[in-house]
Amino acid sequence: MNIAILTFEGFNELDSFIAFGILNRMRNSGWNIQITCPTDKVTSMNGVTIEAQQRLEYANTADVVLFGSGINTRDIANDDSILNRLKLDSQKQVVCAQCSGTLLLAKLGLLGDLPACTDLTSKPWVIEAGIEVLNQPFSAKDNIATAGGCLSSQYLATWIIAKLAGEEPASSAIYYVSPVGEKEKYVEHCLSVVSPFVSNFK
Repeated sequence: MNIAILTFEGFNELDSFIAFGILNRMRNSGWNIQITCPTDKVTSMNGVTIEAQQRLEYANTADVVLFGSGINTRDIANDDSILNRLKLDSQKQVVCAQCSGTLLLAKLGLLGDLPACTDLTSKPWVIEAGIEVLNQPFSAKDNIATAGGCLSSQYLATWIIAKLAGEEPASSAIYYVSPVGEKEKYVEHCLSVVSPFVSNFK
C-alpha cells in the first residue's frame, strides 16, 4: 500500500506529520507512507525545512493520496506548473484532503458536486471554488474524504486505515497515539466520527 502525503512549501506540520505518524503504524503490514513534495525540500509555515521522500509525480501511482494544507495553498491552487503534474483518479485511488488541501481537490476537479470539509480560514476560498462546505470535522464518500481543522488529521488517518484494512487495525493505531488515561474514550470517539463513512464497519 503506497501512500503519498502531499506536502508543499509553507505546509502545516500538524497536517502532514500527524497523519504520517498514525499511518506508519501500518508499516508492518506493508504500508509505505511517503512525504511527497513538488521540490527536493520544503519549509513549513513555522520554519521547519524537510527533505522530500518522493517527488510530486509519485502521487499519480500511489494507492492513497492525502493533500495537506499550508499558508501557500491559494497560490498553489493557481499554479498550473504544480497542478499539471498531478494526474489522479478517484476511481482507482483513495484521495483525501486536510483543511486548505480541499481547495486543491476542488481545483483539480476531484470533488465534483460533493460537499466537503475544510478549516474556517479556507472556507471562503472553497466556497468560491463552487464547493458546499460542511460544518463538521470529517466527511467521505466512496474514495474521497475531506477534513477540517488541524487535529482532524487523526480522522483522515483513522478512515484510511479502517477503509483499507478494517476497524481493528484502525482502533489499534489510534489507541497507540492517544493520551494515557483517555485511550478507550479517544478510540471510541475517533471511530464514531469515521464509522458512518466506512462500509466495512460492524
